[in-house]
Amino acid sequence: MKKVLLLLVVIFLSCQSEKKEKPNSNAQSISKLILPPEPYFVDIKVNDVKLGKPAYGDWLFSRKEKGQSFEQFVRTKHVVPTKEESIIYLKPIGRFDSSQLKQIELVRQYLQIFFQLEAKVLETVSNDIIPNKAKRIGDVGQEQLLAGYILTDILKEEKPAKRIALMAITEKDLYPKPEWNYVFGLASYSDKVAVSSMYRMQKEADFKLGLERLLKICSHEIGHMFGLSHCIEANCVMNGTNSMVETDKHTLRLCSLCQRKLNSGIKYDNLKRLKELEKYFKENNLTDGLALMEKDLEKIKNK
Repeated sequence: MKKVLLLLVVIFLSCQSEKKEKPNSNAQSISKLILPPEPYFVDIKVNDVKLGKPAYGDWLFSRKEKGQSFEQFVRTKHVVPTKEESIIYLKPIGRFDSSQLKQIELVRQYLQIFFQLEAKVLETVSNDIIPNKAKRIGDVGQEQLLAGYILTDILKEEKPAKRIALMAITEKDLYPKPEWNYVFGLASYSDKVAVSSMYRMQKEADFKLGLERLLKICSHEIGHMFGLSHCIEANCVMNGTNSMVETDKHTLRLCSLCQRKLNSGIKYDNLKRLKELEKYFKENNLTDGLALMEKDLEKIKNK
């Protein structure tokens, strides 16, 4: 049973490999200049939902993470947009149907709003780009692709103009190493590349649920690239997760602390981002996300 639980790993587990904190070169000078949170973050903090006690099988049940304060975030080396690096790219690999292509475009739109940075979709490439040595047949006859090969042999060398982050999306199942059954995805934060698979996210899921899962996974992994560690403060898209069931329980929203961290590096307009997210969720009938944005907007309007 323990082995089965171990194998129910989603893309978020990949963040363990890059967890060593490296001091920011400006850490000492920055730490002296840390100011109290802006009113925006204080106002929306009321809507943060504290995490309950983890149940058996949950991410935090077996992992005693210490969390990351704002001060720790500031002192940790992380990606900051520049004129030379400011575009988030998605690279589809495989043969996608019209519904899947629509989801990829919606993920692009969402990431552009979520991070307030330009996001683009690169040209779709065939699964033939992956050699037979990096493919296998899975336990139920499905073709699987070696996630690590995609990171190191395809994405790492691909550097489109002004790339700050690059995430591949596949329609095939993934596996991380021969002894594992599967993985939802994998990432290398030092190389600023990641890959995620639609295969299991869309099984027994309608269009909306499949989209929500993709939005969570893509924003979570790219959030790590911008220095956000797993959140243990509140129900947050940066929570770690052990299974798709746990993923579905987590919110699309960044908690107030994680929003403050992200905003400190990207320097976007908080209210503009919130209104754009509200519009996105409304247009795509994502009712849970819409309700969360409306609650945050209400707190701001009441001040």
